[in-house]
Amino acid sequence: MQAAALCLLWGLALAGCAAVPLPPQPQPPSLGLSGAAPPGTYARADATVDLKTDSDESQLQKRAKIRLELAVGYFSAGQTTIALDEVKQALAIDPQLAQAHSLRGSIYLKLNELVLAEESYKRALQLEPRSGAFMHNYGVLLCQTGRLPKASRWFNGALQDKNYQDRARTWLLMGTCQARAGEWAQAQASLMQAYALDSMDPTIQTQLSSVLFQAGNYPQARFYMDRLNQSAQSTAASLWLGIRIEKKMGNSEALIVLSRILRNKFAQSREYSQLQKGAFDE
Repeated sequence: MQAAALCLLWGLALAGCAAVPLPPQPQPPSLGLSGAAPPGTYARADATVDLKTDSDESQLQKRAKIRLELAVGYFSAGQTTIALDEVKQALAIDPQLAQAHSLRGSIYLKLNELVLAEESYKRALQLEPRSGAFMHNYGVLLCQTGRLPKASRWFNGALQDKNYQDRARTWLLMGTCQARAGEWAQAQASLMQAYALDSMDPTIQTQLSSVLFQAGNYPQARFYMDRLNQSAQSTAASLWLGIRIEKKMGNSEALIVLSRILRNKFAQSREYSQLQKGAFDE
């Protein structure tokens, strides 16, 4: 798949489409860290131990969580350096705060500090080995660093966590990684699972359509892009993909309409530049 299509990452069932079976769910590998249970396993809780609530937290732990909340806010706002400083302060107060280690990993990944990111993600998983969110984050790093089969195993581990909420995003990222590895059938199956969970997400729609386009299934690829490109959520990437689909199918009228929308909405985009050059196959 071309780089432009693969960089896309980050409901309603299809009429006439059979349900896509879940791919096998292999257990992710051990991190090789002492004290970490293998992902996907569950330890029995001691019946004599009461559930932990806010009142059980020390003042230091509460202070650390406040710092962590600040870090999350700064990171979401794109203030990466300030977010990292807040995370460091949270961990100085409570070195066992797993969420802080995972967030630090995401910050380092954003800064392209890959070794530090991996160390942070592994530490988070050592502290909370059953966390689907932490397994997802580690899978993202593995995908971005080219360890694609291993990334899929960790994404599958995240999906085994019954308490994990962001399943559509994990299916999306796993499908994207499988496409990068040339595993087209697996990629399509994963992206169909993502679509089933969140049919309104434009990234899921575009990535699924892109995989179908690369596989030469232009009518089905068009189905997803038409729905998106006729909405207010259309993007430069979705419009450009729609144009390429119409080009392959010989639909010149639809191609002209989409080209006009791309020009009007995203005249400064790389996709519009490609349209002007006629670079339909790049």
